[in-house]
Amino acid sequence: MRTKRLVLPVLVLVALIGMSFAHKFYVSVTNINHSEKDNALQITTRIFIDDLENVLTERYGIKGELASQKENPLAEEYIEKYLRTKFLINIDGHQVTYKYLGKKYDADVAICYIEVTDVNLDSHTSLTVTNEILTDLFDDQKNLVHVKWKDQKKSFVLIKSDTKGMLKL
Repeated sequence: MRTKRLVLPVLVLVALIGMSFAHKFYVSVTNINHSEKDNALQITTRIFIDDLENVLTERYGIKGELASQKENPLAEEYIEKYLRTKFLINIDGHQVTYKYLGKKYDADVAICYIEVTDVNLDSHTSLTVTNEILTDLFDDQKNLVHVKWKDQKKSFVLIKSDTKGMLKL
């Protein structure tokens, strides 16, 4: 009888500990590199697949089934649509248009590829990044942005209440 009393609290404790290790942080990582050779900003954004699945379901009502044989054919279109509303680039205060090149998967992460063409940063003074990816879904979302231009490197940690980072060129 005494053993039964101990088993229940131990099982509850084990379950709670197990749940605390399940994806308890929300983060995306974006790298922005200026290619002088291509005269372009080459951008990769890494987002956890399960978080991307959640946003597709919550915002657009589709089941993405990302990184599986049954991936929804509309998933790519809606990922691009989401990024275009949540990830913005401004050069000298003017929003620029970018090309969404596609995505690939690496373990539990989706890597999205974006490019801004015809960018000669020598003639510009500032680059501003607005990254609101997943902040509409998760209050504790953090979006790390690393910018590399010539010899300059700058990193930002953007959160729901502060979604913009600026690099003076």
